Amino acid sequence: MSRPESTQTSRGGVAPNGRTLGIAALSGLLSYLVTYAVTYAVTGQQIANSLAARILELATGDPGTWKLVGWVFYSAHGVTSEIPGLFGSTAVNLISRGDAFSPALFVLPPIVLVIAGALVAVAGRADTILGGAVGGASVTLGYLPLAIVGAVAFSISIGDSSAGPTLVTAVLLAGIVYPLVFGGVGGAVGAFASNR
Repeated sequence: MSRPESTQTSRGGVAPNGRTLGIAALSGLLSYLVTYAVTYAVTGQQIANSLAARILELATGDPGTWKLVGWVFYSAHGVTSEIPGLFGSTAVNLISRGDAFSPALFVLPPIVLVIAGALVAVAGRADTILGGAVGGASVTLGYLPLAIVGAVAFSISIGDSSAGPTLVTAVLLAGIVYPLVFGGVGGAVGAFASNR
């Protein structure tokens, strides 16, 4: 089955064109927001009723549930959160530490990013698997800025220190590695499936 002329890429079928980059950036933004929303839906009530949320509200005056959900969101990307203590800070991954949250949350960001990457490849009419992978990996353009903003926004000031997702790891792992890898895989799959 022949496809209409591709608009996905330029320069030999690999570099995405402006339209595809726009679709990818929007897909990255939406992927971040959808992943956070699902994380909130799954963990928000449990966090809101937790002792940690109540102590946080007493200490800061802000319920902070949305921030603590952000910590879980970043934990799903493998990012630890720094929590200050009397003898220094402790880095914890809230999902892998204990049984409070389902380990199934670890697959949420990859699944959403693979779907986003596949949709970018299909919408951009990628004509090669490599072109689809590059287009799909471009979801990083939308995911990275929100990963940076989120890591800062989810921080909580406690006296002279703060607690929250580790900024460097949040940028590198959640903002760059996850969307590049999983968006790229999704893009390759989307290109392969749409060109069959």
